[in-house]
Amino acid sequence: MSELLKLEEIDQDGALREAVEEVGATRSDFLRKTAVGGGALLGTGAFLGAMPGIALGATPASDIAILNFALTLEYLEAAFYTDALKKGRLTGEALKFAQVVGGHERAHVAFLKGALGSKAGARPRFNFRDTTSDQGKFLATATVLEDTGVLAYAGQGPLIKTKAIVKAALSVLTVEARHAAWVRDIRGNGGAPSPAPKAFDGARTKRQILAAVKSTGFIVG
Repeated sequence: MSELLKLEEIDQDGALREAVEEVGATRSDFLRKTAVGGGALLGTGAFLGAMPGIALGATPASDIAILNFALTLEYLEAAFYTDALKKGRLTGEALKFAQVVGGHERAHVAFLKGALGSKAGARPRFNFRDTTSDQGKFLATATVLEDTGVLAYAGQGPLIKTKAIVKAALSVLTVEARHAAWVRDIRGNGGAPSPAPKAFDGARTKRQILAAVKSTGFIVG
């Protein structure tokens, strides 16, 4: 499976592509819809878990933008796992994965909203279609969501200017990688790539990550 979100891998009936058309095709429209205005996208995971507070008044605007991009992706992931659990179609290890990782993502949302305060972006509206009601599609989608978080962190984390946030961000990669490895292991019997398929991971730019997330059509308002 590709390291980036691939629409055709989780949208065989074309429903998600229709949603993309409804949202709009431009990058500016995507940013408007997700209520964030700039900066770099940072991967999610145990994001800022080592930081009990952030003095935003002394934090560069670009770092605040990074936090809001992280919050938007956390909103997406938290909603994805919550929706899957609500639909009640998961069993076995997939169910346990959704419970544990979903709990992580909801905790991240709560922390980031608390840290950002009035600067926090609004929660978008989501429609995950049948990716949360079919266990195979759920696992495939979870794989690309977690992989994309790792790639986003690797590409954009070095752009953070505040040392305290950089230190906390270093913990993101390990947790995201654990999520990604876990879901790949669950899918192993289905021929998915191994939990650790190579010795080095790559990185992706902000533009690539934005395009990948937008292409899912999961954000609808």
